[in-house]
Amino acid sequence: MKKIDIKGVVVPNSDKDVYDWFGVDAICPNDVHDGLAGSTEDVEVAINSPGGHVYEGSEIYTALKEYQGRVTVKIVGQAASAASLIAMAGDEVLISPTAQMMIHNVHSSVYGDHQTLTKMSTMTKNMSETMAKVYQGKSGLDLDKIVAMMDEEAFLTPQQCVDLGLADAIMFQEDVPHLFVASAGGVLSQETIQKVRGMQNKTEPSKLISNVTIPAEQIKEMVDVAITAFKNDIVIDGKTLQQRLDEEEKELNEPKNIGLKRFLF
Repeated sequence: MKKIDIKGVVVPNSDKDVYDWFGVDAICPNDVHDGLAGSTEDVEVAINSPGGHVYEGSEIYTALKEYQGRVTVKIVGQAASAASLIAMAGDEVLISPTAQMMIHNVHSSVYGDHQTLTKMSTMTKNMSETMAKVYQGKSGLDLDKIVAMMDEEAFLTPQQCVDLGLADAIMFQEDVPHLFVASAGGVLSQETIQKVRGMQNKTEPSKLISNVTIPAEQIKEMVDVAITAFKNDIVIDGKTLQQRLDEEEKELNEPKNIGLKRFLF
């Protein structure tokens, strides 16, 4: 799989050599074009960038969207501002549990009279709306909600990114299978199985086979966990085995009435 790093500031092609000369991480559109050239294989894009120039971010986003192969984006540090726009180009967007995404309105600095300032205000507003529609295309969120988040300059956790639809999954998190069972009872829950496995893993299998060196307290704990889980998981006529045992014990402890019984007809 081909790999492309989006690391450091997003800069114009003409400025990249200056950043390289200073040894400062930066990425320009030509870096991405060169990385994708002549290939259609799947590509993995690792992002750790504070953002940078909007038009260059747009060019990189477009290059990744046009690429014929599958694009998997991995946010490994931060995907802020223009870098968050680039992240939206992935067919799949994954985010590290320690990473972050930031979205906000486009910034600019300008010098001039009131007409110049008004024009720049319109330009930055339009550019922000354009970016908002890209976020909407990925997430399916209401545009007004995205605009409000950008107005606030939203710093998003990995879980928030997934919940909002800006990322597809958090890296390194194993999916817990959802098992559907057609049974009247007797099937142990996955939670119970995991608990028992956790107890088993405290002792190396080789020691279990070669010699019995498990502490008595640990054996008792393992057995108690298994028995308790078994009683709570077995269901008979709508009641767990533990509930039935409790009812039987209650009946045994209740005093029996040996006196005359009344019969009604």
